[in-house]
Amino acid sequence: MTVQQEAEVGGAALEVWIDQDLCTGDGICVQYAPEVFELDIDGLAYVKGTDEELLQDKGATAPVPLPLLTDVVDSARECPGECIHVRRVSDSVEVYGPDAE
Repeated sequence: MTVQQEAEVGGAALEVWIDQDLCTGDGICVQYAPEVFELDIDGLAYVKGTDEELLQDKGATAPVPLPLLTDVVDSARECPGECIHVRRVSDSVEVYGPDAE
């Protein structure tokens, strides 16, 4: 089952956040999902809000649009800093990323 199919079956809304303390600034996340991630002038990656504005507060989360789920999950899997966290909105359980169970 693909990541997309899992999400459609589970029906859970997901959100993503980046731990900037671990971000290496490689920009892999931006390559995978530029609609969700962006590098700032400080060289670190941040998530973008629904209005395309960078969310720079520590622990800021952005919703994961279902059409971009695979790209966001690939970003989390490929991130050399292991700093991208994808979790369910309903219970804050990390489903993809370094702390996923």
